[in-house]
Amino acid sequence: MNTIVMKMGEGRTKSLAQELANYQITNNNPYVSFAAKVSSTTVLVYTSGKIVFQGSGAQGLAESFGYVLENSKAVSPAGQNLSLIGSDEVGNGSYFGGIAVVASLVTPDDHAFLKSLGVDDSKNLTDLKIRQIAPILEDKIPHKALLLSPKKYNEVVGEGKKHNAVSVKVALHNQAIFLLLQEVATPDKIVIDAFTSQKNYEKYLKNEANHFNNPLTFEEKAEGKYLAVAVSSIIARNLFLENLEKLSSDLGYKLPSGAGANSDKVASKILSAYGMEGLHYAAKLHFANTQKALKLSK
Repeated sequence: MNTIVMKMGEGRTKSLAQELANYQITNNNPYVSFAAKVSSTTVLVYTSGKIVFQGSGAQGLAESFGYVLENSKAVSPAGQNLSLIGSDEVGNGSYFGGIAVVASLVTPDDHAFLKSLGVDDSKNLTDLKIRQIAPILEDKIPHKALLLSPKKYNEVVGEGKKHNAVSVKVALHNQAIFLLLQEVATPDKIVIDAFTSQKNYEKYLKNEANHFNNPLTFEEKAEGKYLAVAVSSIIARNLFLENLEKLSSDLGYKLPSGAGANSDKVASKILSAYGMEGLHYAAKLHFANTQKALKLSK
């Protein structure tokens, strides 16, 4: 288990409690003034001013608040001393909301700027932090962002339709990268956060109209290895959250992210208010949540 220690006031930690408010947990230690859990990382703020990040994502979360690893050198991270397009998607595992896919071009000249913003895998960042830095990244970093709405998703994904849950992501990643390549210099490398095998990707790619010759690299958890993929994950998460907010506003129900029991309950309310048309507009119908919601609404 990784442990990182900072002091209150170091980096951006003065706003830590505010940024992690939605992740606050109870802690009975009388010397702990604030506690939170973000994904796999626990954050403890002691009355002495010491802040402890503990868990597998400790370093990434601490870096988002300005932590700098001791003895680190001002060089590009290993394997990133080149221009690189990174592609990632968000929303695939959420019942409500669409799928956002983003491809971004990052060069070594961008690294210092990105590190100063606290760019990291979006899973290690709070939604508040993502909403703060995503507009900056959108303005400064060349990228292409695509959003497949739930309504369009339901029209093209499913039995007897053009796509399945994997092939539709192949189409989105390919299109985002293709469009970006039309506007930027040829990168040294293109990395996709692996959601399927390269063989499977190439099988579905044959059905796509747009193709490019640049070789692709598929890596699991690439958003934690390459800044270009991390940038894409942040912009994509922000786009997904914006879409979820719009759908919530349109229907008058706060739509949760994910596919848990809360999604079933909200879906049953939407069914009662709007019928199946409401779910077709806001949710991915082939998820098991649809059948659970139908049972709850009876």
